[in-house]
Amino acid sequence: MKILIFGGGGFIGSAIADRLLADGHSLRIFERPRVEAYRKFETTESVEWVTGDLMSKHDVTEAIDGMDAVLHLVSTTLPKTSNDDPIYDVQSNLVATLQMLEAMVAKGVSRIVFISSGGTVYGAPNYLPVDEKHPTDPQVSYGITKLAIEKYLLMYQHLHGIKATVLRVTNPYGERQRVETAQGAVGVFLSRALKNESIQVWGDGSVTRDYIYVSDVAEAFALALKYEGPHSVFNISSGKGVSINELIERIETVLGGAIDKLYLAGRSYDVPINVLDNTLAAQELNWTPKVDLEEGLNLTSAWMKRTLGK
Repeated sequence: MKILIFGGGGFIGSAIADRLLADGHSLRIFERPRVEAYRKFETTESVEWVTGDLMSKHDVTEAIDGMDAVLHLVSTTLPKTSNDDPIYDVQSNLVATLQMLEAMVAKGVSRIVFISSGGTVYGAPNYLPVDEKHPTDPQVSYGITKLAIEKYLLMYQHLHGIKATVLRVTNPYGERQRVETAQGAVGVFLSRALKNESIQVWGDGSVTRDYIYVSDVAEAFALALKYEGPHSVFNISSGKGVSINELIERIETVLGGAIDKLYLAGRSYDVPINVLDNTLAAQELNWTPKVDLEEGLNLTSAWMKRTLGK
């Protein structure tokens, strides 16, 4: 299959790309200008690396031409900063996605898999674990925009026959996670601990999240590309809640020492608890997470040590 990955050079995108290459797919990876390939590809691997502007109709249409499927992994904002400029969030993510969908219609590409946000689209939970039928009440622009993109994908599926699959991923972590942009608690905490820097904890550390290792996310995308069933939206999660305090304790165990912690005032946009039910993905995609938190932290720590030269 010829697959275009928007954002295929990033943390999650590169893991997905490697997983799909292992299956023998032919990839076209679309990244921002000046973003270099995350590794050297083998001559036996079919990879075309292209750069462009997601807001450019020309660049996007040219990238989509000749593809069998599209993976949409791009987001220009983060949950904690999206409320600072919601207009930019909508313009750079929602409008850009609509342009992508129009290009798919024009070029006859009829399959897309989109990474949505299991951590923000639901808002404060009415019950736990949160399944796909739970009400959606996002409290940040990031989640609102992700949800709007989901709805447009389903509209284009209805109007134009584009097979749309939405994966609501919880809190991914692992190799190639970008700690400099505070992309996730696991990466930031591990990085700071390895540098002997204190960890900032917003609130009392009771905020609870559902963490998923990046290779499990990549596996979900590989399976979603082959899915022909009736469902469109899936939670991709570990299904297990871990508080910030427990996460720090787990990291201390992996690193073999205490970590300095700095507790700060809680943040208004932090939902106290978010744990997702992944039963539907297990039933329909035949997907279940394989890497538990202990193994995932050890793998991520080993990668970071190699990266930091420790």
